[in-house]
Amino acid sequence: MKKIKLGVIFGGMSTENEVSVLSAKSVLANLNRNKYEIYPIYIAKDGSWYEYKEKPQEKIENVMQYLQNLDIVFPVLHGLYGEDGTIQGLFELLKKPYIGCGVLASAIGMDKVYTKIVFEKAGLKQANYNYIRKNNKDYVYIHKNWDEEIFTLKQVAKKIATNLKFPMFIKPSNSGSSVGVNKASNLDELEEYIQNASQFDNKILIEEAIIGKEVECAVLGTQDVIASCVGEVKSAEEFYSYDAKYNNTESKTQIPADIPEKIANEIRNQAIKAFKAIDGKGLSRVDFFVEKDTNEIYINEINTLPGFTNISMYPKLFEESGISYMQLLDKIIDSNI
Repeated sequence: MKKIKLGVIFGGMSTENEVSVLSAKSVLANLNRNKYEIYPIYIAKDGSWYEYKEKPQEKIENVMQYLQNLDIVFPVLHGLYGEDGTIQGLFELLKKPYIGCGVLASAIGMDKVYTKIVFEKAGLKQANYNYIRKNNKDYVYIHKNWDEEIFTLKQVAKKIATNLKFPMFIKPSNSGSSVGVNKASNLDELEEYIQNASQFDNKILIEEAIIGKEVECAVLGTQDVIASCVGEVKSAEEFYSYDAKYNNTESKTQIPADIPEKIANEIRNQAIKAFKAIDGKGLSRVDFFVEKDTNEIYINEINTLPGFTNISMYPKLFEESGISYMQLLDKIIDSNI
């Protein structure tokens, strides 16, 4: 049987370059070598492309031509320029089959503000939030009807504090792996973390914290979408920050999550609905909160190119659901050929 020429692209120009490399190493270790002829491709932080071989790596001078020689590509890329629709647009121009969500779903899933808007339309319950934009030294407050007001940092923080309850999370709208995310408990912290978030994106999301369990559900497919079991994140820190995810060995996951079966089934249904609402394809991981006192379900985010490291929830959730890592990769690739 002729092997499928599979390009595995990783690295990238985002703040998640290193995480992408870890994900790709796990993917490369679990691909079926009898089925695929594998072409590892590394994108450096400066945007240069390389054939990922034993050192020295060989620079790819003609990226378009190189990609045309492949049957399908798997962008194991996280963050900007990888899961925001940009590289997916390149594949579309080349008419090259690729793994995962398309341009629209990738762009929506990457932008937390626009994800919120689509989820609202789908009737999915979310935490209360405000949206602002950095504008030189000032901040633009975006009202629900999209009217705008310009404020100083202190003014916009006070405006937000009248609308939302502390504690609240401050997030760059376009960033992954919790990069630039902080939790504010008072007005001074809110000002500080708004400034911090604006270093990563000029669009900033501020939302009320939901006290309860943080749970995740993986989805797979395009037409007949299936959902995994539900897993729970047990962060070693106050919230699941970048360090808590990748550097703190005390952070744990519990699969399946310790929640009632009825709640787990509803989360699985909502995960599929959210995936379809953004026009998802192939795979995604959908994150939720289950409120402590009420068991109310709040959707948090969707990740259209979830982590594939040896500790990542996406493959572990499907493994618990009876699909091995290698089988999962086969199913993801087969659904896009």
